[in-house]
Formats: sequence, structure tokens, C-alpha cells
Amino acid sequence: MKRNNRDSADSARRITRRALLLGGAQLAFGGVLAMRMRYMQVDQADEFRLLAEENRVKVRLLPPARGEMFDRNGAVIAKNEPSYRIVLVPEDAGDVEQVIARLANLIELDPDELAKARKEISQNAPFRPVTLADRVSWEAISRVAVNAPALPGITPEVGLSRQYPLGPDMAHVAGYVGPVSDYDLSKIDAPDQLLLIPRFQIGKVGVEAKLEDSLRGKAGNKQVEVNSAGREMRELNRREGQPGANLQLTIDHRLQNYVQARLGRESAAAVVMDCESGDILCAASAPSFDPNLFVRGISVKDYRDLTENKYRPLANKAVQGLYPPGSTFKMVTVLAALEAGEVTPDETVYCPGHMEISNRRFHCWKRAGHGQVDLLTSLRESCDVYYYDLALRVGIEKISEMARKLGLGERYDIPMSAIARGRAPTKDWKLETYGQDWVVGDTVNASIGQGYVLASPIQLAVMTARMATGRALAPRLVKSINGVEQPIPSDAELDVNPEHLRLVRRAMYSVSNHRKGTAYGSRIIEDELRLAGKTGTSQVRNITAEERRRGVTRNEDLPWERRDHALFVNFAPYKDPKFAVAVVVEHGGGGSTAAAPIARDITLQALYDGEPPLEAYPKAARSKVKAQQERLRRERREFLKRESDRA
Repeated sequence: MKRNNRDSADSARRITRRALLLGGAQLAFGGVLAMRMRYMQVDQADEFRLLAEENRVKVRLLPPARGEMFDRNGAVIAKNEPSYRIVLVPEDAGDVEQVIARLANLIELDPDELAKARKEISQNAPFRPVTLADRVSWEAISRVAVNAPALPGITPEVGLSRQYPLGPDMAHVAGYVGPVSDYDLSKIDAPDQLLLIPRFQIGKVGVEAKLEDSLRGKAGNKQVEVNSAGREMRELNRREGQPGANLQLTIDHRLQNYVQARLGRESAAAVVMDCESGDILCAASAPSFDPNLFVRGISVKDYRDLTENKYRPLANKAVQGLYPPGSTFKMVTVLAALEAGEVTPDETVYCPGHMEISNRRFHCWKRAGHGQVDLLTSLRESCDVYYYDLALRVGIEKISEMARKLGLGERYDIPMSAIARGRAPTKDWKLETYGQDWVVGDTVNASIGQGYVLASPIQLAVMTARMATGRALAPRLVKSINGVEQPIPSDAELDVNPEHLRLVRRAMYSVSNHRKGTAYGSRIIEDELRLAGKTGTSQVRNITAEERRRGVTRNEDLPWERRDHALFVNFAPYKDPKFAVAVVVEHGGGGSTAAAPIARDITLQALYDGEPPLEAYPKAARSKVKAQQERLRRERREFLKRESDRA
């Protein structure tokens, strides 16, 4: 009996424990459920109420600030400025035309902008915002905001727009931005949602385009409450985006400004390269254009004026332009001959004014000839026959190999648009390209930088810097990104005998400093700053035997597009090279008369880091230089005033 009582008591205790455990679990579950219900009904009440009431929480992308651009000294090349615009979301507007009509009663709408907006509305999804008015005043923004209840789907916005304070000076380097086009989107597999924002701006050419991913940044977003009329009531949440990276370029804007002004009305290009680092201090192309015209979409008239200009202002001739290098290529030929052991410095070649090769007469520029010519004299006086003779001994393969060592025929890894590779031709190249065998006449033409040889101004500057330093310098355009210094490209020793380079440098020195040198009139007077250079004149037409018999037509008597190109390359100072310069003047005539004076002036501007004294110039040139300096100063003042008035 006692045993049964004990069993009953134990059983009761077990039932009580189970009940307690089960009750505790139920209580815990009920507590969690109550807490969750409180969170949803109290803490998140506003959000869920809005979601329940026609899903009126809208998520808006927040465009990041585009990275800005500076020159090597911190001057602003590209910056952002506030811009106000009126945006319409068609699906929120209801009757779109009625809303536009109401808006037109409040602010002035540009007919062209309105036509563009209507086209976008018809082509895009109804949830895609469309810009109705851009760059509107604060007063207009205020009117729209006050009348928001009567303007469903309309939102006044403030954004950032690109501005280029230096105008045409940096247009070809920095490039420009413009609204995203259908063509832009077609080139991207999975476009960033930022690109779908109305009139969002992306880089089109130049650094703006090549470093678009770094400059653009990352989008943020905000959640906003809107009422039944589509008006934003309040902001619920915001996540800021990541601004784009700031870039510092290697360009010196003061030198760039001077060079653009010095090139003036010519169709020309000039490059200045630092012989220590490879930094591009100047990459000018003339004529230039105002990149600010493209930011909001250039007018048909302005665009036609640019594209129909025979001087091609939109082309960046400094890196895109390809030209026969003419006699500036002779240093390549002579170095190839020296390296191959085919010539010695004292060996002479007789120049009667021409050379007969394979039943064809190849002429020297000097009709009467130069007589007996050695290496130094051949470069100083630019004798063509000397190089015809070297070409027959050396052959095109070794000449082209030397050209590539010196940087020709190479596409450089710098963030600029449409960089041209140039051409250091070979026998295989001609066979593959034209299906024709290489002939000896091709080698003879190539030896003086004609025929199939092509080079850009930046390649000629690299070639000159490598000859000046004996190092395989490569160009650099970006100095730092967000304050982090970018690496200087490798500059190993050039695989050329240093003694051979010294011989060529000495000959280049005589070009500018010997009375018989082809660039003696464009020398620098101060001993410590003297330059070493080489003139070049490249033909763009064939001269017939009949024309030679009656006398070759002077450049100035020919139509502009049939005149010779003028070239000059140099480095300075001769004893301690700091800068390498290349200048090409399209259809400018002779290198000694058209290109050499410009290159000398640019070199002095770089050496003095500003306007040089008149004493640095030859006496015969000082009055002309003085007038030129005064004109350039006046033009600079006028430009700064125009920019100030525009701002």
C-alpha cells in the first residue's frame, strides 16, 4: 500500500515538471511573438503603414560626386558645380501632357529640351525619370516646390555638373563628359544603375573616358515617403555614395597654356616630356575647342563648325596624329648602322645631290649636293644621300628594330583617347598588309623617315628623351590618385651602345649651335641652357621628274593640304637633359623655319618655368620675340576675363 502511494506521488511530480516545462515554452514563445508584434506594430509602424497604403516608399539613387582633376601643381582642370533641374517620373504623373502644361505656366521650358524629354518618355520605361528642364534658377526651383501638389510626378533636384576652368587648354588631355546616350549603353553588358539617371554624365573622351570607373564613384540611395499625389513628404533613410577619385595629372597647366597660345592658328601639336621621370608636362594640339560646350549636349551648329574645320580641332594630334617623321628619323638610321658596325664616325660618303638605285634617282634636298659628308656633318646639314648609302648597308629590319628600341611603333599605356601605334615597317609587315614584297626603294625611303614610316608627336618626344638619357623612358600622365603617388614606369638602360648615343647627341648639338646647322637660327644663347635638336621636313606628295626639271614648286605656292609637314625634336640642356620636346606643324613647310622656332620657345618656357628673358634669344630674333610675348600676354588676359565673365 505504501509502495502504491509512493508511485502516485512520483507520477504527480513528473506531470507537474512536464507542465512547467511546457508552460514555460509556451510562455517564451508568447513573449517572442509579443515582442515581434510590438516591433512590427510600434517600431516599424510607419514603414508598414506606408507599405500597406499603396506602397508609397520610394527608393531614389543618389549620384556620387565625380572625382575632380588637377594639374601637377594643384590647379583645377575639371571640377563640379551645382546644377538645378526639374525631373518627371511619367508613371507618377498620370496625365503627362497636363502636368507639363502646368509646369510651363510656372517656369520657362526650352522647346528643344522639351522635345528631347518627350522622346525619352516615349522610348523609356514609365518609371525612368526624365529631365524636363536643366540648369534652372533657384527661383524656378522654388516655384515648383511651392506648387508641388498640383504637379504630380515632378521633382526639383540639385545635382553636380562638370566644368572645365581652363577651357580649350586642356580639352584634348582631360576630354569632357556628356549625357549618357543609347550608344554608350549599348557598349556595356550590365550598365550601372547610375547610368539610367536622367542626363547622367559620363566621360566621352580623354582622361574623363579612360578613367571613367575611377572618376564616377559609387551610388548611394535614399528612401522617401511620398503622398498620394507623388509629393515627397519626408526622408526615411539615406545611405551616402562613394565619391569618385581625385586625379592629379603630370601636366603643367601654365606650360600647356603657353604652348597652346604659341601654336596659335596652326594645325599642329607639341609634346614636352620630363627626361628624369617620363612625366608628360605638355601635350598640346591645335586648334583646340571648349570642352564645356559638350557637357550639356553641344548644339548642331557648334558641332558642325568643329567637324567641318579642315584643321580638325577635335583630333588630339599629339597622340592620334601620325606623320612621316622626315629627317628626325635619321638618328634612328645612323644608330642602327653604328650598332651593326656598318659605319664609323669618320667615314665619309660623297653627295652629288642624288643617288641612283635600281634605275631610280633618289634626290637630296640640296640639289647641288653636300660633297664629302661624315656622320656629324650628315646630321648637322641633314644630307639625304648619306642615309641612302647607310640604308643599303644596314637593311630595313635593323633600322626598324632600332626604331622600336627608341619608342616608335609603340602604343603607350596612358589614359588618352585613340592613341596611335605608329609604324616601324618590316618586310613581313608589307607582305601581310599589301601582299607585296619589300623592295630596296622602300628601305631607302624609310632611312630618311619617308615611305611607310609613321610616328606621332608623343612617340618623337619619347624617342628624343631616350636618346638624351640612354634610358628606356616611358610616358606617364597620371601623377597621383586620391593623393597616392602613381609608379613611374620602368626606365631600364637602353640597349644601345652609350658611345654611339654620345655621337648622335653631339651631332644634334651641332644642328642648333653650328653656323651650318639647319636649326642655327633657333638656338638658345645661354651656354648652360643650349639645346640639341634635329629638323625634319616630310613630303605629303610625289615630286615628278618634270617638276624637278623645271624647279620644285615652293611650299607657299601650293594649296595648304599639299605642303610639307614641318617637324623638330630637341632636348635641353645639352649637358644635363631635363626636357625633351617634339613639335609637328601640319603642312607648315620646312622644319627649320616653321617647327624649330616654336620648339625653341617652348623649351625656354620650360627651362625658365615661365617667360624667359629676351637675352636667351639670338639678337636677330629679339624684336620679333618681344612682340610675340606681348601678344601672348594680351591674349591670356583676354581669355581670363572671358572665363571670369562666364563663371
